[in-house]
Amino acid sequence: MKYLYLSEKTVRRLPFYLAMEEHAAHLLKADGSLDELFFMWRVKPTVIFGRNQLTLSEVNIDYCKVHGIEYYRRKSGGGCVYADMDNIMFSYITRSDDVTTTFSHYTHSIVEMLQGLGLNASDNSRNDIMVDGRKVSGNAFYHLPGVSIVHGTMLYDTNMENMLRAITPSSVKLHSKGVKSVQSHITTLSQHLTMSIEEFWDHVETTLCDGTVMLGAGDVAAIEKIEEGYLTPEFILGNNPRCNMERDGRIDGVGEFKISLELNRNNIRDINIAGDFFLLGDLDSITSRLKGCQFTAPALTQALNDLNLSQVIMNLKNEEFIKLISP
Repeated sequence: MKYLYLSEKTVRRLPFYLAMEEHAAHLLKADGSLDELFFMWRVKPTVIFGRNQLTLSEVNIDYCKVHGIEYYRRKSGGGCVYADMDNIMFSYITRSDDVTTTFSHYTHSIVEMLQGLGLNASDNSRNDIMVDGRKVSGNAFYHLPGVSIVHGTMLYDTNMENMLRAITPSSVKLHSKGVKSVQSHITTLSQHLTMSIEEFWDHVETTLCDGTVMLGAGDVAAIEKIEEGYLTPEFILGNNPRCNMERDGRIDGVGEFKISLELNRNNIRDINIAGDFFLLGDLDSITSRLKGCQFTAPALTQALNDLNLSQVIMNLKNEEFIKLISP
């Protein structure tokens, strides 16, 4: 695996690095001569939320504005996280259409790297990497044609006050983790290691990578062009639909759901599915089948009968979704 370097040392806003992942996807070679890239980055205080999350439900916008914290949407699923210059963000780009296998390979590699430092590291059944049973890294993935992208946080240290107040995790999510607060669920590497964040950065690069690829001014210009799409209000704010009914809940091993329904004479006129789940396919393949459907369990079951929901949302069973959404 090659480490992807920028010739400049400027700290950019978060969407630049998300765009850099997409640009990196175009650098991979079909002949196998370059099929894996990895890079690390740090940002000024920023909240980043998942592709399918509702901004107003996940981000404490008033707190962010007062404290100079930026907030952006990414194209991967998963939940809302806070990042600053005291933690490191990881990006892994590889030629693969099998995102679940790629995700598992990536998390295992990071766990082994941490274990090499003498840490009691492990990964859980979904997207977290743990040290001594407490979360130190959250990860997410998405897919481009022929390419899988995995990215995540690594909490070397962080501003805990900002983390606790800039994002708004639901009580359902916290209860599912068996904790009463975010703070009791996480840890930072600075509590377990004596090395500095710069030394840890070097350790990660030398452990995971066996060479480098350098990006130049032309690459930066191309990345900035991709970045523009992440900066539009339409992308950042997303779809906050009209609704006259909501279904909220969490499905173990899948994630949290917020389903907004607009009903007309007990038929589904419109539907939006939000949450911190991981997408493997297109949500439209679900919502298109449900629009116009009668809002009853048998009708919903019939509408989705020819679709295996686990191929659209990771680990989701049809009967679990029907139970969650049904009247």
